[in-house]
Amino acid sequence: MPYSFKASRFFIIFVCYQIQMKNLFLLLFLFPLLATGQNQSLDTINAPSNYDNIYSRTIASDSLSSSFVIFIKKEVKKHKHAKHTENVYVLEGEGEMLLGDKTFKVKKGDIIFIPMNTVHSLKVTSFIPVKVLSVQSPRFDGKDRIFVD
Repeated sequence: MPYSFKASRFFIIFVCYQIQMKNLFLLLFLFPLLATGQNQSLDTINAPSNYDNIYSRTIASDSLSSSFVIFIKKEVKKHKHAKHTENVYVLEGEGEMLLGDKTFKVKKGDIIFIPMNTVHSLKVTSFIPVKVLSVQSPRFDGKDRIFVD
């Protein structure tokens, strides 16, 4: 193996270890958006002024995944997805999240991994709506949402 290949491989491994996990996960969230050739700033995506509780905007979708920006004013009721995993990155606001049998606070910058068949919900605790980037896999068409008591 040539020396330059070894050095390059070492450098790539070193750089990868230096990346913070949040930044790596955010990159993975945004990969479907970048792979489609679209370019959007999440800061410029806003909800209409007259939505009731939840507003969702699709920003990218293919057969493998769907990416949404979702705004929540009050709450997301308890539900699960039988055939989907969901990854949520909190862009704005704060709330209390139920994930399985655990409840915890979420805020801007938090990443939540929601495995398939895991009950989850969110109650907004901030004065502003919670704004999230949600990436679901495989492609989500809205039908795989099973509400629970």
